[in-house]
Amino acid sequence: MDHYRRMKKWRPFASMSEPYIGLQEVINKQLEVPQPLLTEEQMEQINFTLTEALHTNKQVYLTYYKNGQRITETGFIQFVDSLGNLFIFIDEVFELKNKMRLGELIDVRFV
Repeated sequence: MDHYRRMKKWRPFASMSEPYIGLQEVINKQLEVPQPLLTEEQMEQINFTLTEALHTNKQVYLTYYKNGQRITETGFIQFVDSLGNLFIFIDEVFELKNKMRLGELIDVRFV
């Protein structure tokens, strides 16, 4: 009889976590966009802009594709390796080095 008198802590959303997780996954899937396919000319322009930004230390807008979304960040190019298909940029906000594959880039423009 004693176990009936114990108070249980009320947790209103504890029992609903799975449906909310499922709902969030559905919302995220709806927000996804397919990765754009770039033409040879667009890829050459990206490489040209990356190289120029590296040598002039000019700030750029980097638009890339990650996890089904287009993301744009502002930063400075620090290293480009065309053969290794990667580059390193320092973002403006956190001033952290970020390594990224060239294949993820959609667009690069000077600020």
